[in-house]
Amino acid sequence: MPPMTPSSLSNLILMKTPMPGAPKAVLAAAAALVLAGCSVTPVQLTQDEVAQRVRSDQAQMYKDAAPVSAPVTYPEALARALRFNLDYRLKLMESALARGLLDVSAQDMLPKLVADAGYNDRNNDSGGVSIGIEDRQVSLRPSTSEERTHYYGRATLSWNALDFGLSYFRARQAADEVNIAEERRRKILQNIAQDVRNAYWRALGAQRLSAEADALASRIQEALDKSRQAERAGVLPPAQGLAYQRALLDAMSLVNAKRQEMQFAKRELAALMSLPPGTAFTLADEGAPMAAAPMLMDTTRLEELALASRPELREEDYKARIGVVETRKQIAALFPSLNLYGGLRYDSNQYLYNNHWNDVGLSVSMDLFRLAAIPAITRTNDARKATDEARRLALSMAVLTQVRVSIERYKLAVVDEELAAESSRVDQRLSSISRAGASSRLESELEALRTDSRALVSRFQLATAHAATQASYARVLNSVGIDLMPESVTATDIPTLAGAIQRSDTAAQGQVATDVAAAAARLRPVQVRISGLPAGVDEGAVRDAVQRILSRNDLVLGDGPDALALGLAWERAAPSPRGTGRALWRITLAEAGGRGLLAQEYAAFVPASVSDRAVGALAEAAALSVISDLRRHTRTGTAVSAR
Repeated sequence: MPPMTPSSLSNLILMKTPMPGAPKAVLAAAAALVLAGCSVTPVQLTQDEVAQRVRSDQAQMYKDAAPVSAPVTYPEALARALRFNLDYRLKLMESALARGLLDVSAQDMLPKLVADAGYNDRNNDSGGVSIGIEDRQVSLRPSTSEERTHYYGRATLSWNALDFGLSYFRARQAADEVNIAEERRRKILQNIAQDVRNAYWRALGAQRLSAEADALASRIQEALDKSRQAERAGVLPPAQGLAYQRALLDAMSLVNAKRQEMQFAKRELAALMSLPPGTAFTLADEGAPMAAAPMLMDTTRLEELALASRPELREEDYKARIGVVETRKQIAALFPSLNLYGGLRYDSNQYLYNNHWNDVGLSVSMDLFRLAAIPAITRTNDARKATDEARRLALSMAVLTQVRVSIERYKLAVVDEELAAESSRVDQRLSSISRAGASSRLESELEALRTDSRALVSRFQLATAHAATQASYARVLNSVGIDLMPESVTATDIPTLAGAIQRSDTAAQGQVATDVAAAAARLRPVQVRISGLPAGVDEGAVRDAVQRILSRNDLVLGDGPDALALGLAWERAAPSPRGTGRALWRITLAEAGGRGLLAQEYAAFVPASVSDRAVGALAEAAALSVISDLRRHTRTGTAVSAR
C-alpha cells in the first residue's frame, strides 16, 4: 500500500463524515419532544381528591388513640397527651430522622468501594495514524487496538484522607443535631405538660360544680314559672313580677357564664389527649381535695436550675459546638487531598494483550487559591463565635425573666386563690343564713336564690382560681425546664406510662419546691356529730347538710382511727316577744383519744318555729365559721382553743 499523504488522509476523513442533510429527521424528532415536554398546564385538585385526603387525615389522626373506659386521672391525661399528641409525635419523628442522618454521616467515613461494569459498541473502528513531528509525513497506516463491541468491568477501593476528615466533622455535627432534636422534643413535652395541667384542673372544677349548677337552674326555672303564674293571676303587679324575673335571669346568666368558661377546658383537654371529637369521658374526682400550693425554693436556686435545664439554652450549647466543628472543618478543607486507590480490571477486548489486571495508585491534589480564603475564614469564624455568645446571653436573660415572672405570677395566684376561698366561704354562709330565714314569700325566695347563685358563682371563681394556681405552678416548672416524662419506662401502655409519669412528676417538683410532700399529704378525715336539736328536727338532715358543706370545702369525711370529731351542740334561749330567739351552736373539734383541738361558739337569730331546713342552714353557717381552723387541723393537728 503506498504511503498516505496529508491530502489523502483528509480525503479519508471526509469520506467518513456524514452528509449535512442526514441528521434533519433526528433534529426534527428531538425538537418535537422538547416542545411536547414544555407544554405543561396547571391542574387543580378535584373535590374527590380533597375529600379523600380529609378522610385519610381524620383516620390517621385518631387511629392509635386508646378508648376511654374509666374516669381519667391527671397522670393518665398527661400520659395520653404524651402518647398520642400529634405535635409530640412530630418531634419524635424529627428526632428519629436526625438519628438516621447521623448514621448516614457515619457511613461517609468508610472507604469507597466502587464496582463498575459496562458495554461498549460503536459503528466504526477506533484508531489512528502517526505523523512525523519534523516532516509531517504519515509513518503508519490507520490501525486500531479496540474492538467495536466489548465488555468491561472494574472494582476500585479508594480512600481519600481529606474526605475522611470532612466526613468525620460532618458526623460530629450530625450527632449534635440529634441532641438538638432531643431538646426540641423536651420543650414540646414541657409545653404539653403545662397545657394539660391547666386544662385538667379547670375541667375538673367545672365537673364538680355542674350538678349543683343544674339543680340551681331547675330551682330558678321553677321560681320563674311561679312568678309568671302569679303575674298572670294578678297576685303580683307586672312591674314587680318582671323585676323579680329579671333578677332571677341575671343570677342564672352569671352562673352559666362561669360554668361555660370552665367547661371549654374539657374540650381543650380532649384535644390534648387526641381523643376523637364527641368522645364522652369524665375526670377522676373521688372527692379528692384541691391540692395545696407548695412553697417554691428561693429565686436564685430556680434561676440556676433554669440556666442548666432549659432546652433552649442546651440547644444553644449544641449549636455552639456545631460552630466550633464547622471552624475545624473549614480549616481541614485547606489541607491537600491525599487519595489512595487500588482495584481489579477486566476488559473483553481481544486486541488487548492482558484482559485482566490490577492497579494501585496514590494522588495528591491541593487548591492553592483556597489558601487565599484563610483570612475570610478566620473573620467568619470569629463573627460566628461572637454571634453565638450574644444569642446565648440574650436567651439566658429571657429565661431568667421568664423564671422571675412565673414566680411572681404563682405568688399572686396563691393570694388570689386564698381570697377566692375566703369569699366563697362568706358567700356560702350568706346562702346558709338566707335559707335559714327563708319563707314562702317571693321576696324571701328570691333572696335565697340570689345568695345561692352568688355562692355557686364564688365556688366557680374558687375553682378558676385554683386552676390558675395550678397553671402558674406548671408555668414555673416549664420556665425552669423540669421534665415530667421519665427517661425510660418498662412499657408504653397508658396505666404503666401514667404510673411512671406520676412518680417522675413528684420527683421533678421536688426540685423546685420545698414542701411538695406536705402539700400532697393526705388530709385527716372528719366525723360530724350533732346533738341538742329541738324536738321535731331531723338529726340526719342536719348532719347531711354539715357534711355537704365540709365536702364542698375540700375536707374529707370518714370515721377511721385517725378521724377528728367535729361536734355541733344546739342551744336555744327563750324567744323574744317578736317571735325570734337567739340560738347558739357550741362547736368542738377533738382527736379520737379525746384531746381537744378547738372550742368555739356561733350565735344566730332564728324564728320561733324552726324547721330542718333552717337548723341545717344554721349548722352549715356554724361549720363554715371554723372551716379555716378545720383545714389547718386536718393537716397539722395543732391544738387551738378560741372563744
